[in-house]
Amino acid sequence: MHANRRQTLAMLTGLGVGHAWAQAGYPNKPVRVVIGFPAGTTGDVVMRILAPLLGDVMGQAVIVENRPGAGSSIAAEAIARARPDGYTLLLSTTANVINPSLYPGLSFDFLRDLTPVTMLGEAPALLVGHPSLNAKSLTELVALAKTRPDSMSFASSGNGTFTHLYGELFNQTQGVRLTHIPYKGSSQALTDLLAGRVSLLFSPASTVMAHVKAGTLKAFGLIGRQRLAALPDVPSFAEVGIADFESALWFGLNAPAGTPADIVERLGKDLATVLARPDVRAQLTAQSFNTLPGGVAPFADLLSKETGKWSRIVKAANIKPD
Repeated sequence: MHANRRQTLAMLTGLGVGHAWAQAGYPNKPVRVVIGFPAGTTGDVVMRILAPLLGDVMGQAVIVENRPGAGSSIAAEAIARARPDGYTLLLSTTANVINPSLYPGLSFDFLRDLTPVTMLGEAPALLVGHPSLNAKSLTELVALAKTRPDSMSFASSGNGTFTHLYGELFNQTQGVRLTHIPYKGSSQALTDLLAGRVSLLFSPASTVMAHVKAGTLKAFGLIGRQRLAALPDVPSFAEVGIADFESALWFGLNAPAGTPADIVERLGKDLATVLARPDVRAQLTAQSFNTLPGGVAPFADLLSKETGKWSRIVKAANIKPD
């Protein structure tokens, strides 16, 4: 009897069934999602909307843990070193594919040591300017900047942040020379833009939405794949023929490399179930967050392309972190 049982198990394992049996109990304890930024930031708000609903679908609690520092590299390294069993995940974002170029001494390789699970969506960004700028559209703004080399500026929330890199991308792709003015955070950058001390700012849409609606800032273009319902008249960069600005501040889930494929698939499907709910989409839209198609393959493709793109921008502009 024991021999027959061993023979049957060996046969099933050879067919790949034994592995499926080994994971059949997943999840049998809480799943933890680590965020590399403080509470209240975009990713944190989004994940705290999704976590309890994902927990309902999975049948286990989904716990959100903030572990900020080093532009999310501390959190990413922790996940890269975690057990690849599907119980410890990273809420990844644009910073995770920028950091390898800024910090070449990182002790882990984001693309190698973390496996993509699925995309969640993106927080579109806006290029906004002071109302005194003599331009009504993105095309006019580019033309104006070309006539005023080195005399127009853009603010950022610090060297190496995505608000800085988008400005450098704009310079490199449009043949303009906007002067970079870095700040220690977005609050003072926005204050100086409103006061007219700087000309432009690339910013998450949610941060500047109220000022655009009030007319105290002018929105020239949207970074993202679709227009914002709250600002339907603001076109995307792609719509006016400017490439390389399709990807805004995106968010996804990554697991440690080596996490079994069936667990990765289960996580992706359960998240897709949550994101398909109309009430969830409504909550995320209220946060200026657009959901995107999920799945391992499209997310892996995005990570590869984004890593290459930002590496080229960082090298061309010789960007050094603060």
